[in-house]
Amino acid sequence: MFRKSFLFVHKSCEIIINMIIFRLDFDKIIGCFNTEKRGKTVEENIILCASSAYEEKYYLSEEFSGLPESIKEDLKIMCVLFTADIGGILTLEFDSQGDLMFKTECDEGDLLYDDIGSVLKIKQLQETKKELLESLELYYRAFFLNEDVSELLANSEE
Repeated sequence: MFRKSFLFVHKSCEIIINMIIFRLDFDKIIGCFNTEKRGKTVEENIILCASSAYEEKYYLSEEFSGLPESIKEDLKIMCVLFTADIGGILTLEFDSQGDLMFKTECDEGDLLYDDIGSVLKIKQLQETKKELLESLELYYRAFFLNEDVSELLANSEE
């Protein structure tokens, strides 16, 4: 029993290290969201980042390369730990209104993917990383949707 637990922990650490070192090939993991391939309009969701337990990689969209390094690192750690713990693929994406959404998926035959755990983990992340996630939404609304965020900032200070 202890040996199995140790092997699982060792494999999880190995997955995390590999995910951090290598970048995700966008077309391999989340190609289904690629707007050029499907010919969709701008109304599609914009992917912030993604992590895959299958490819053992992490991807941050080039559109968000202007984010501060500390935020990029927080996103990377959050996503990589999620997929190491739950499995499958996690994407964080913005909808047309500027709301940040967590999306998970798994391969059809993946028996190790924790569907219930994914919902619980997302709720936990939404609570513990609330300030980070709200800041990302504000950033997206200001720089991508060109909204006047002064009103939103005034409401958040009250």
